[in-house]
Amino acid sequence: MSKAAELAKSGETLTNQPSGRKNIVTNGAMQVAQRSTSTTGIGASAGYFTLDRYKIETASSAGRLTMTQTADGPSGFANCLKLDCTTADTSIHADEYLFLRQKFEGQDLQQLKKGTSDAESVTVSFYVKGDQAATYVCELKDNDNSRNNTQAFAVTTSWNRIELTFAADTTGALDDDNASSFEINIWLHAGSGYTGGTFASNTWASVTNANRYAGSRTSFYDSTDREFFLTGVQMEIGSQATNFEHRSFGEELALCYRYTQRHPSSDSGENFNVIAQGMASNATDTFHPCRHYVTMRAEPSLTNSGNFRVRYAATAVGTSAATTLYDDGSNSDISFLLGTVGSGLTAGQSIILEQNNDVDAHIILDAEL
Repeated sequence: MSKAAELAKSGETLTNQPSGRKNIVTNGAMQVAQRSTSTTGIGASAGYFTLDRYKIETASSAGRLTMTQTADGPSGFANCLKLDCTTADTSIHADEYLFLRQKFEGQDLQQLKKGTSDAESVTVSFYVKGDQAATYVCELKDNDNSRNNTQAFAVTTSWNRIELTFAADTTGALDDDNASSFEINIWLHAGSGYTGGTFASNTWASVTNANRYAGSRTSFYDSTDREFFLTGVQMEIGSQATNFEHRSFGEELALCYRYTQRHPSSDSGENFNVIAQGMASNATDTFHPCRHYVTMRAEPSLTNSGNFRVRYAATAVGTSAATTLYDDGSNSDISFLLGTVGSGLTAGQSIILEQNNDVDAHIILDAEL
């Protein structure tokens, strides 16, 4: 008889057992990479480059890195996020930094009861390894109240699971909206403006930049040999790390769609995948309603990649500038795309926006925090 059955028979209850979805992190197993599976030369500016929901935050550094979705996870994980230093930076300016970030909407974290006497502790766990020993920092940051809590963790050349329990914070409630209220940050490098203070482990306080990476920390940019691997990221309520919550790829992809959508969704190997149907507005302009896969967090922005064309009847004509958004009509459920050709269209004519002999051509709709 199981422990749960024994307790039920005796009339006792089994407490602190997870029910429903417990992992607050999206794409913790590094399954989804809609933008790209590998991007080189990262470091000049912040952004989302490969794996969904993981943003590279960087400033002022001459260091550069490659970010990839890599099939090198520990047992039970097919994929991991890999960072590889390609340009070292040993002349560190005071205001530079490098960290990985995932942000959360305040309306999704009301269960933390933050800012109340019933505030919950939170446990963050993840699998990590490097090419050599290192010490980095995991930070929880409350953006609504400018508060944070930091803990250091060690990296070895083997996969290890890090388990960090962060104290409950009875100060500062999180806003109940779709804006960026909270985040997890993995700090990997910083200048004296972020290292020159005092490191107070597992202590909630007002954000003081000088304290955020203080102590004896590793610089990811200290050598082009430096590598960092991460997977199995989980944040859950309570003071104990439980087994990682594996979700199906389809479920994880749907969660990522709230923030990022690629149209067409993937490379099928065909040259003419349809992105959206629509109509000609006049002789040169086309108008294409693009229904979102799921409701996005907010009206998205658009990024083009590759070559596109519009097709009408048996004719296909390349667009001169791919696509843009018609902001007056776009919202969190639908984006209206505009295309332009040289001439030849008739107002009201049915039009298809598709790839132009380019299997990787796509648009990215971005509603990230």
